[in-house]
Amino acid sequence: MFPPPPQQPSTFSELVDLFLYLIYLLIPALFAVLFLFIAWKIIDAWVINAADERKREEGKQLALVAVLVIVVMLSVWGIVEMFSFTIFG
Repeated sequence: MFPPPPQQPSTFSELVDLFLYLIYLLIPALFAVLFLFIAWKIIDAWVINAADERKREEGKQLALVAVLVIVVMLSVWGIVEMFSFTIFG
């Protein structure tokens, strides 16, 4: 899916390609970290502290906010990809 990383940029275009390559690596890593954080907080709220009503309510709020954040992040990423393939591709 991704081209191999540029070894050492000698032109501005190659430098931009290197930055874009790094960004394309960081975005899925950001999604993974976000998913792990959300999973841990939900497990903490609903499994570890299941007897605490306040923690369960915080878990419900966190789950709602997390779903909204993931939907927004995926939407923005999709729009950026659409523009990159139509305008710059």
